[in-house]
Amino acid sequence: MKGNISAGVLLIGDEILSGRTQDANLKQIAEFLQPLGVPVKEARTVPDEQEAIVDAVRALSAAHDYVFTTGGIGPTHDDITADAMAAAFGRTIDVREDARAILEDWYARSGTQITEARLRMARIPDGASLIANPVTGAPGFQIENVFVMAGVPKITRGMLEDVAHRIEGGPVTHTVSVRLEDVREGDIAESLGALAQAHAEVSFGSYPWFEDNGGTLRRGVVLVARGRDEAFLDTLRGQLAALG
Repeated sequence: MKGNISAGVLLIGDEILSGRTQDANLKQIAEFLQPLGVPVKEARTVPDEQEAIVDAVRALSAAHDYVFTTGGIGPTHDDITADAMAAAFGRTIDVREDARAILEDWYARSGTQITEARLRMARIPDGASLIANPVTGAPGFQIENVFVMAGVPKITRGMLEDVAHRIEGGPVTHTVSVRLEDVREGDIAESLGALAQAHAEVSFGSYPWFEDNGGTLRRGVVLVARGRDEAFLDTLRGQLAALG
């Protein structure tokens, strides 16, 4: 088990940047990695433009132990992620026989014709290893420390099942939270800051909340502490509650 492991996430797609599609993959990737001891430390969103994808994946790959990309590996003209990954790592790319066989078997079982457009999903950069797709068959792939997956959240979640065994994680980060009512952040800022200073190994957060209670406004804060010592975090729960 290593320490200080980190991951980056690259969300690819014009539809995300335009607001037509609301991303759900960042959340589920982070939740999937958390019990493996791999915190997501950075996320970027880029359009379906090869140069932007290449620049982003190179930067994330150099900065983090693992990178997860979502989007752009389908059968249409704007699905350019596989080509961008090949360019980013200086690899050639073509239809690969193992990926072709997976697609041919999948479509044969569903009675669907395999077309040239669908074969685009079998184009894999040289040297990459396939990531199984139990939802629609079309595989993702791993190239160096980058896991390239589909953009549809249900498919992404299925692909993650073939990723866990490839991850060498670090210590798991645990979380405790306390919900305080009728408390404003300014009321507890000094005390929370002192607590954070006394326990530098723990990450503290303060998140305001507001609720409509039949015409009156209820408000408060949720205090969160994150760290690797689960037993010690449990002792902090009472200290956080006492701030209210």
